[in-house]
Amino acid sequence: MKRVRIGGASGFWGDSSVSVPQLVRGGALDYISFDYLAEITMSILSRARAKDPAAGWATDFVDAALAGMLGEIASRRIRVVSNAGGVNPRACAAALARHAAEAGVRLRIAVVEGDDVLSHVDDLRARDVRDMFSGTPLPARMLSANAYLGAFPIATALERGADVVITGRCVDSALPLGALVAEFGWRRDDYDLLAAGSLVGHILECGAQGSGGLHTDWERVERWDDIGYPIAECSADGTFVVTKAPGTGGLVERAAVAEQMLYEVGDPNAYVLPDVVCDFTHVTMADDGPDRVKVAGARGRPCTADYKVSATFVDGMRAIGMLTIIGIDAAPKARRTAEAILARTRRMFAERGIADFRDTLVELLGAESVYGPHARTQKVREAVLRLSVEHDSRDALEIFVREIAPAGTSWSPGTTGFGGRPKPAPIVRLTSFLLAKSEIATTIDVDGERETIPTFVPDHPSVPVTPEPVCTPIAHDEREANGASADTIEVPLVTLAWARSGDKGDTANIGVIARDPAYLPLLRAALTPERVAAYFAHLVRGAVRRYDVPGIDAFNFTLDEALGGGGMASMRIDPLAKGMAQMLLDLPIAVPFSLAPPSARSAALASTGATR
Repeated sequence: MKRVRIGGASGFWGDSSVSVPQLVRGGALDYISFDYLAEITMSILSRARAKDPAAGWATDFVDAALAGMLGEIASRRIRVVSNAGGVNPRACAAALARHAAEAGVRLRIAVVEGDDVLSHVDDLRARDVRDMFSGTPLPARMLSANAYLGAFPIATALERGADVVITGRCVDSALPLGALVAEFGWRRDDYDLLAAGSLVGHILECGAQGSGGLHTDWERVERWDDIGYPIAECSADGTFVVTKAPGTGGLVERAAVAEQMLYEVGDPNAYVLPDVVCDFTHVTMADDGPDRVKVAGARGRPCTADYKVSATFVDGMRAIGMLTIIGIDAAPKARRTAEAILARTRRMFAERGIADFRDTLVELLGAESVYGPHARTQKVREAVLRLSVEHDSRDALEIFVREIAPAGTSWSPGTTGFGGRPKPAPIVRLTSFLLAKSEIATTIDVDGERETIPTFVPDHPSVPVTPEPVCTPIAHDEREANGASADTIEVPLVTLAWARSGDKGDTANIGVIARDPAYLPLLRAALTPERVAAYFAHLVRGAVRRYDVPGIDAFNFTLDEALGGGGMASMRIDPLAKGMAQMLLDLPIAVPFSLAPPSARSAALASTGATR
């Protein structure tokens, strides 16, 4: 039976260049996929292109990832798919072509275009198109506006003989899916297969996160310095095995792959992509030998009639200052320092007729300030003050940045670590809206041969549903299963589950996977949306929802308005929800003694001196 092997070499612009030699020389690959485009990246690339018409693409793709490897890639007949084109895919392709010519390597390079809809924005604003989540009007001026394209233009380019396909904005998972469509001949209405291929892409799209990176049980993941990047070994029936190159570090096992499946997913029953609406709730994962996990069971429904468009715009200015405070009572001294800086600059603003800050945020790194009421200690002897402010005026922020350094000689003893005046920077915010697929013309260009890809909308397209902010009720028997009694002990969630968190704009998600199916009733009873909302009340302003994912014994939580705007719009130290799962894993869970992990039972007995 035919197998197609795809390696995931990059999860973002800035990922390690060690992945390519590792995958090329040890992966026995048919394809390598490079994902570079977060929403933040699109805004950075847009500003770069505004300054230089030849810029606007992920330079690492050519300069670091493929440098010195093109000959081996070509000789092994490995094909490459990447969204490194950013907002200027033609410039990216031209740079790669020059590099290949200098290396004496002949490549057929394809460019996929059509995602850039910035020229449509004035018309859309006149039609009163609004943000798909908040309902607010589109901003007056945007930096970028790009539709999330799908996999079929990539597949067509590969069918036309392209060795390398470079796209602009597409959904991350479309890169591997395009390769699988081309290899297996999947049709646009093969929805279960398209969902399976999208899951392949979702596992690969974040680089080493799919092969042990960020795993809850991090201490079991070997050789971080040479962590293996993930490989998907795919079959025409939609099943696939996740693995990695032999002899590399990392860890490929069911729990690690399950964490990645839930990463940055909202409703796992309705994960909306351009080509298919995926249902991952009944996906199964099973260990298939050392560093091999077999994945099956993805389901799909017809795609929607619209593309999601992600747009960025500038909304004011921000400056962030940092100081280190060392010594007794470091945290209260750092907080008082922040208060003094703000009070002084506000007085100076008032004297000059300048408006107050739009917003401020004080964070004390090392003193667990991000935990809010759950912080275990404020009695640290070393704390980093991180003071963030926003204002409409750059001149106002210049006053603020000049008043940070004087803290080193004016106030708290032990003040140090000032690394120079921070520079005020634009605040880049995200807005998202829907645009009918019929309004976008997608094209491919393979070595100068240009072709328009027909728009596809199913006869009965799916309609995205925004879930109501309601909480899942708890069944009576589950309440009893977790009720407090003399025969229960409290253990942290991490002893019962694995977890990973991620972001989509200002919404965070936390996937929680039971270590043992026997723990599911306990977790269902204890991890109610109400309790999770209460635990994160100091951070989350919106609704908290819980979704069942029974195929992998898991739940997925979404937390709206959880990240202070998210991405570059947020002032927080964790604007991407990277730490929220780690925080939740500390939550105490009441467990019947008979179901508690052996280590927890032993600890409980030791603390009481009892025996059972």
